[in-house]
Amino acid sequence: MAEQKKPDFENTMTRLETLVAQMESGELTLEQSVEVFEEGVKLSKQAQAALAAAEQKVKLLMESNGELSLEPFNGDNQE
Repeated sequence: MAEQKKPDFENTMTRLETLVAQMESGELTLEQSVEVFEEGVKLSKQAQAALAAAEQKVKLLMESNGELSLEPFNGDNQE
């Protein structure tokens, strides 16, 4: 059975967490640290773009009758 692939955002966040752990370990050379930092910056920009796109999609979905209807998010809404 094929393993289900994570969406790109989740993969990006997982990789960022790995890079942070590598840098915090203190075991990288200066050159390696710079390379890891550069990769982290690129991944961070990708994650920010994905979040902005998701936010825009949510706004479009919340739109009704040509007007934006902003509603509070109740993620743990238990009634």
